[in-house]
Amino acid sequence: MGIAMLSGAFDGKNAAPRFIGWLFIVFPGLLMLTGWILSGFILAVGRRLKRRASYTFCLVIACIECVLMPLGTVLGVFTIIVLLKDPVKQLFAGGGAEPRCDR
Repeated sequence: MGIAMLSGAFDGKNAAPRFIGWLFIVFPGLLMLTGWILSGFILAVGRRLKRRASYTFCLVIACIECVLMPLGTVLGVFTIIVLLKDPVKQLFAGGGAEPRCDR
């Protein structure tokens, strides 16, 4: 739509100003860039969860992920629930070593 506005497809008596066309280009572009960055962070968190590293980073991205409804909310909430458990915190603090069960 923005490219069409800038190329003159909507010229006429009541043509919109050029900056409206740029808004139709820049705003969706920034939204797409934000989505790509967030998806990169989600992939990075998956790898760090597997290695049990960067606890705070994983928790922050899980909180941000709750905004992405509906699947992101479910995944983010369950990730937060698991990350807040004490044995999981110990796994992250221990550098990935399995916890010992002394009975």
